[in-house]
Amino acid sequence: MNLTKILFSLVGSTLLLIALPASAGTVVVVSSGNGITELDASVISRIYLGKSSSFPNGSSAVPIDQTEGSAPRNEFAEKVLGKSESQLKAYWSKLIFTGKGTPPKAVGDSSEVKKLIADNPNMIGYIDESAVDEAVNVVFRF
Repeated sequence: MNLTKILFSLVGSTLLLIALPASAGTVVVVSSGNGITELDASVISRIYLGKSSSFPNGSSAVPIDQTEGSAPRNEFAEKVLGKSESQLKAYWSKLIFTGKGTPPKAVGDSSEVKKLIADNPNMIGYIDESAVDEAVNVVFRF
């Protein structure tokens, strides 16, 4: 292969990478009717680990998980809760066994989570950023 072909191949590959859209991230959302516009990771973590059952404004907080083993759930567990999926499973097993907690309800994917949250101002969940619309407020990005 001559130098010209190698150069054109590299330029073509670079242009292809530039043209690809960046993938959307995962965000934490609440109902747009909730009134909350921002939460920090520690508040979200406390809600998802069963250490708090309310938002900072005092209203009830009901966390919603995505299906076990899903990429958004794993990313959320690691980046927001600071736990791997297996650590999270062990955490909840212990709390369930001792009667001190119940894990968040797990539903399907981002669209199912968004639909539940949009209809209930007490729920909080995480979804793919591409699924965000006027029905939910993004309160945390990771």
